[in-house]
Amino acid sequence: MNKVLWTPTPERANASTMAGFMRWLEENRGLTFSDYNEMWQWSIDDLEGFWSAIWSFFDVQATEQPECFIAKRQVEGAEWCPGARLNYTDQILRHATGREEHPAVVVQSETFGRKSLTWGELPAQVASVAAQLRSMGVEKGDRVVAILPNTETALIAFLASASIGAVWSLCAPDMGHVAILDRFKQIEPKVLIAQDGYVHAGKTIDRRAVLAQISAGLPSVAQFVTLPVVGDLPDGHITWDSLIGDNADYMSEPVPFDHPLWIVYSSGTTGNPKPIVHGHGGIILEASKQSLHMDVKAEDRYCWLTSSGWIMWNSQWMALAQGATVAMYDGAPNYPDMGVIWRFVADEKLTYFGAGAAFFAGCLKAGIVPREDVDLTALLSLGATGSPLSADAYDWIYRDVKNDVWLAPISGGTDLAGAFVLGHPMMPVKAGEMQCRALGNAVRAFDPDGNELFGAVGELVCTEPLPSMPLFFWGDDDGSRLHESYFDTYDGVWRHGDWIAIGEDGSSVIYGRSDATINRKGLRLGSAEIYQAVEGLDEVMDSLVVDLEFLGRESFMPLFVVPAKGVAFDDALKDKINSAIRSGVSARFIPNEILQVSEIPRTLSGKKLEVPVKKLLLGHDPAKVVNRDSMANPDSFDFFIAYAKTQVQ
Repeated sequence: MNKVLWTPTPERANASTMAGFMRWLEENRGLTFSDYNEMWQWSIDDLEGFWSAIWSFFDVQATEQPECFIAKRQVEGAEWCPGARLNYTDQILRHATGREEHPAVVVQSETFGRKSLTWGELPAQVASVAAQLRSMGVEKGDRVVAILPNTETALIAFLASASIGAVWSLCAPDMGHVAILDRFKQIEPKVLIAQDGYVHAGKTIDRRAVLAQISAGLPSVAQFVTLPVVGDLPDGHITWDSLIGDNADYMSEPVPFDHPLWIVYSSGTTGNPKPIVHGHGGIILEASKQSLHMDVKAEDRYCWLTSSGWIMWNSQWMALAQGATVAMYDGAPNYPDMGVIWRFVADEKLTYFGAGAAFFAGCLKAGIVPREDVDLTALLSLGATGSPLSADAYDWIYRDVKNDVWLAPISGGTDLAGAFVLGHPMMPVKAGEMQCRALGNAVRAFDPDGNELFGAVGELVCTEPLPSMPLFFWGDDDGSRLHESYFDTYDGVWRHGDWIAIGEDGSSVIYGRSDATINRKGLRLGSAEIYQAVEGLDEVMDSLVVDLEFLGRESFMPLFVVPAKGVAFDDALKDKINSAIRSGVSARFIPNEILQVSEIPRTLSGKKLEVPVKKLLLGHDPAKVVNRDSMANPDSFDFFIAYAKTQVQ
């Protein structure tokens, strides 16, 4: 059993939103549970009862109530809340009433400095932009897209679009023009909002030429809106500032429960990105449920360190929908040093801070000790996602950040805009584990034959529908692409593409992507276990491993490592790496070859590109295995292209 690192005090557990929900269930539904697993089982057995309880407990704002909560109970093609009419924006902006002077959003930006918006200012600016969009001819169902960083501009534009019933889609400004066009051309937007430059790591990035290419490639756009940073307003464009000053009344368009809210995208690293459509109602319910597990309340000051191109950008509004103050960070997380984010956490007195697991691993490797450098008295909770958080990172957080903080990593995906496994504020935290399976989410581990596994690594699947599952992929008229993405492995079951081990107590460990499986003489392993052993060494900054099974040849497993600064890549280091794998994993997983690289290829959201590298080394066309515009560090792929030529015979 993994060691317990933190246990909530009775006072904290009883004050949690989860405890409040349990009391509400007892008082209003007569439901009590002997433990969390019993509560989880009820939530997936009685979908009608569970989701109706979420609706009532969180007081979902609707102009018309649902006839029932689930009319068609099937994972593929479920029908939720027929008859309901609502608008996502109402669920957020209702918190302005009586709190007009309270801060809604705080932004710290390398480009603009610090800004804040009160709950009184936010709906006024949303109403103004919505009125301007209507004057441009934007109607319900039209697509409004943006190329903006993680600032209040993107939030206001999103809420304004949603209030009309228009469909929102966002790309980060550091994405290449090909990657952005690959996404936006599929959905034919009517309005494009963009920022012509930004500051990152102290350098001004001019995006005017890139935006001109994007504008030329989107003939459907009737109006371009620009937030000028580095240059003058292009001909025919209107300025963002001209949209936000109207004295307009806030109005929202009631839409059906499953009306499209936004379009997000798969990583796009191995083909045309999948335009994933989520609905107003499904996102409201999933975000409300997730706020139970993350224990977010109106008095919180919440931040998730995210790019605007990651689904965690969207997830920030889960906290805003509870009335919390959301702090947004727009800038390099390591400039001028790795302590900059922790200073931000302290200065803003954040109560909840989340980031990608790679951020915490980077802090650990850099040897920083935030508890010695800043005052983290206000910080109560930490979250992590994007990739598995190693047990070493758990230890670093409790040793060097704060020993009485609740650490609650989550794992989910863009696909469902939510989490499969996550935290529970009333449970202890154990090293390397996620605390529980999400309420309402029938997540299980399956073997290749569809049998459920406990205590062993299997495919992460979901056997019951969720309201936030994709409505459809844009342009996928017959649903074939949606089916192939999730439902063609196990009949009637969602296969997510991750390896997971679930304990009898419901705790879990994610072992990386299942399609990057390592199979050494019949023993399967997720790559995360090797990374934990290798990257646990102070001498190694980063690593990537792939298992290559060549036709007619023995399998071959190379390991690519980025040595720490000043560390020599020599036989002594290789021996130390092999020894760590032998003792931490198994001698069976000693790599055939260890190679030095300067960077590990990653997606824009920080995930290692294991599958594209694997395909490349098996002889696939470099131009087809990865879209460089969807990579955080495209030049890192050059080494692997050269290396592939030495492997494919």
